[in-house]
Amino acid sequence: MAAQASLPDLIRKKRDGERLEEEEIQSFVRGVTAGTAQQGQIGAMLMAIRLRGMDAAETLALTRAMAASGRALAWPPAWRGRLVDKHSTGGVGDKVSLALAPALAACGCKVPMISGRGLGHTGGTLDKLEAIPGFRVSQSPEEGTWDAEGTRDAEGTRDAEGTHGADARQRAAVPQMQSILERVGCCIVGQSEELAPADRVLYGLRDVTATVDSLPLITASILSKKAAEQLSALVLDVKFGSAALYPTQESARELARSLVAVGERLGIRTAAVLSRMDEPLGRCVGNSLEVLEALECLEGGGPPDLRELVTTLGGLLLWQCGLAAAAERGRERLCRALDDGSALRTFEAMLGAQGVPPATARRLCAGTPPQRRQVLGQASVCEELPALRGGWVQRVEALPLARVLHDLGAGRARAGDPVNPRVGAELLVAAGQRLQEGEPWLRLHHDGGLGGPGRRALQAALRLAPGPARAAPPRLAEAILPAGPPAPGPPRRGDGQ
Repeated sequence: MAAQASLPDLIRKKRDGERLEEEEIQSFVRGVTAGTAQQGQIGAMLMAIRLRGMDAAETLALTRAMAASGRALAWPPAWRGRLVDKHSTGGVGDKVSLALAPALAACGCKVPMISGRGLGHTGGTLDKLEAIPGFRVSQSPEEGTWDAEGTRDAEGTRDAEGTHGADARQRAAVPQMQSILERVGCCIVGQSEELAPADRVLYGLRDVTATVDSLPLITASILSKKAAEQLSALVLDVKFGSAALYPTQESARELARSLVAVGERLGIRTAAVLSRMDEPLGRCVGNSLEVLEALECLEGGGPPDLRELVTTLGGLLLWQCGLAAAAERGRERLCRALDDGSALRTFEAMLGAQGVPPATARRLCAGTPPQRRQVLGQASVCEELPALRGGWVQRVEALPLARVLHDLGAGRARAGDPVNPRVGAELLVAAGQRLQEGEPWLRLHHDGGLGGPGRRALQAALRLAPGPARAAPPRLAEAILPAGPPAPGPPRRGDGQ
């Protein structure tokens, strides 16, 4: 039987461009999970997949096998149809999850959002939330919550990997997570070590075998974890541009189509949005500053591009799970949740449920801007960079800005490195604006260490033109939707949490 073929035979078969059967893929993943496959063999198979590719059926089989390599989450039957999540391929200034999760919960969804930490120039949702005093994505098993530390995943974010993996402890985690969802409607946590464990093994080797960019491996990495979450609907923010995993819209579209097709075959209503990542999202970059900007969005304000992305992604999810008749209706409903205060109240409740003292959560969510900054703390140095010459702002490049902030302590070079949540930057200009020589264009927050090379790199990130620049292309480029109508909505029981 094919499933009894030796691993070298399977490697040879894929190396020669042949198609692997589902049983053969399952056999390979079992060897990865059980530790019977040698690292050299796994690396050889990854390279064969990277060079020869996989068809849709193979990619689906790999995703299913990886999802089945660990435990799946279980939820109350009454939640069926309302369980939703979002995944981003990583960017600069991407604080979407902080506003999206509570806004969706305020609209009646259950959002068990499993997020990641930053590594390299990309930020991580867990790092942003941990800038809030008391917020816990990793709690002791005795307290019953998700026990997590982080490792980078294949797609530019950092998924969390548990450090205490005993079965009894992990069984205690889901009821606590379920309790938060019952009371609040959303939680943002790290990944349990028992959720798709084959993915952690494969990514650890993909990173050192130059196979990270393999389309079927990326698809299986993202969706195996989402399948184990037992979701009803999923939306994907696939970024492209100079500061993204994919440089071109065409390459991002290829990934998005693969994700939507496989997600649908897994029984998850899946949609994707392609968004540009040449400039930072919003005006702020850096963990504490991004929390402040997310709060502005939750109050119905904030940068227009952030609000547009939050409401577009959320609108698609509400439509996909049947809580809105169309994506645009869902977007309108998300806007109302941001504007009427229900999303902000849900965010405050989530903070309290995940360890933030009530007085701190209240001060952060209802306080003035100075009070909020006092809660989060401020860097010892706050300085403004003047424009070295005048001109019309074309754009501010995200990648060099993020790299300088990373070197100042806002990011990590390897898993486990500490981050300084106070380090960040605020853009004081926007594309199309006329800027005079000497006029400040960037406000930088740091605790020292910015030298000449860093200043030069920041100034090079500001792109000026002698005359008015053409209008910048829209942040959202296109949406990739599944074939066929969305599933019927869940029974309406009001929008209670």
